[in-house]
Amino acid sequence: MSKKKRSWIRFAILMVIAVAVVYTFIANAQSDNGLVRKGDMAKNFAVTNLVNDRFVLAEQEGKGVFINFWGTFCEPCEREMPHIESAYSDYEDQVEMIAINVDEAPLTVQSFVDRHDLSFPIAIDKRRELTRAYGVGPLPATILVDEHGQVQRYHEGEMTEAQIHEFFQSIVPDT
Repeated sequence: MSKKKRSWIRFAILMVIAVAVVYTFIANAQSDNGLVRKGDMAKNFAVTNLVNDRFVLAEQEGKGVFINFWGTFCEPCEREMPHIESAYSDYEDQVEMIAINVDEAPLTVQSFVDRHDLSFPIAIDKRRELTRAYGVGPLPATILVDEHGQVQRYHEGEMTEAQIHEFFQSIVPDT
């Protein structure tokens, strides 16, 4: 093979690699990984909670919805649960809530629920489909949906007791 031909082949290979690198950067920059943002319409989903009641987000129209993603292994999740329970008891007549456990065994989740005496509805996202659909990363994560189905807030990380009460209050529908 001539020296000139090898140079052309090297140049072609470098161009293919350069195009692939540029494409990867552009694709990643434009990807939002499904992350939900304020102002988005909440993606509808249906789950069955631990007591076999079905929860369909689209059926909550006219109500604010507090959605919390959590795991039993997550220490911040565990710390905020008593505060969520307290706020839920204050707002359960005005706001719907669903806590979505991320892909753990039902027995593990039920044991956690019993230990913390939690009364709010809890479902398990068995294959993380809902977690991916909403672009949830680190736990805990909370999504507030208003009475029109529009996302009002995405909060990642542990919430304080005051924040939880503020978040519930912020999605109480106007009457």
